[in-house]
Amino acid sequence: MTTALFTHSDCLEHETPEGHSERADRLRAIWKALEDPAFDALDRREAPLAERSELLRVHPEAHVAAIEAAIPAEGYVSLDADTHVMAGSLVAALRAVGAVVSAVDAVMAGEVKNAFCAIRPPGHHAERVTPMGFCLFGNVSIGAKRALDHYGLERVAIIDFDVHHGNGTQDLLWDEPRILFCSTHQMPLYPGTGEPRETGAHDNIINAPLPPMSDGAAFRKIMEEQILPALDDFQPELVLISAGFDAHKDDPLAQLNFDVEDFVWVTEKICDIADKHAGGRVVSTLEGGYDLESLAASTAAHVKVLMERGA
Repeated sequence: MTTALFTHSDCLEHETPEGHSERADRLRAIWKALEDPAFDALDRREAPLAERSELLRVHPEAHVAAIEAAIPAEGYVSLDADTHVMAGSLVAALRAVGAVVSAVDAVMAGEVKNAFCAIRPPGHHAERVTPMGFCLFGNVSIGAKRALDHYGLERVAIIDFDVHHGNGTQDLLWDEPRILFCSTHQMPLYPGTGEPRETGAHDNIINAPLPPMSDGAAFRKIMEEQILPALDDFQPELVLISAGFDAHKDDPLAQLNFDVEDFVWVTEKICDIADKHAGGRVVSTLEGGYDLESLAASTAAHVKVLMERGA
């Protein structure tokens, strides 16, 4: 067994306006970090284009058609103040979804123990009919629904430790009792959702916000007191991670003070849950992280833990 890395050069073709935080250099920085010989054992796979039927697991046809119609032949189209598309954006987004779907397939088939999807655009802010927060489609939500619908699983967990609340994942899975969505995030901060009282239609959502300037100790405490016990009680058959690394102290878009070791710790704890209940099956997908140096270091450390646990 090993760890798979799903990615594709098409994800670079989703260009954003100059100075935009969510830029192609994020992916280049991660790729460079994973060129280190320590990562030679990664099972490197190209992300396929997602089938339309996968998008329709969580989005209506009208949303997919609206994204398609918005793609310009040249220049940029702004879907909101933060979210822009250009000629290569749709293909990049389909590769992003395809990576997560294929990673779920590979893990469920037993080809690999776990997987990391180095993709962009990210997905956890995309709501059912609203692209936002740099996101077009709900990548991780689609992967979770794939696991339920295609493989007949009864319980899938998603852990989101991005510094921003995954409002899209919450919206897409609000009424899905087979999925437990757990999020730590800074509050107050964009997008303004993620209060503890937001628990889903079936008590299937756990929001554990942290105040600005919280450090790794506060993060570990809230994980140990709220999220890890809930995951253990839920007994997931597959664990997915929305791996945002923008809670790092050097990230420019927020005010949490995590370091690389905090991401190592949480990855180990999530893998412990997966080992106990899910045969070690973990699929992680990139969300945020906008300081290139800390993004690369944090991602590499995260993938290293996956490789150690997948060996």
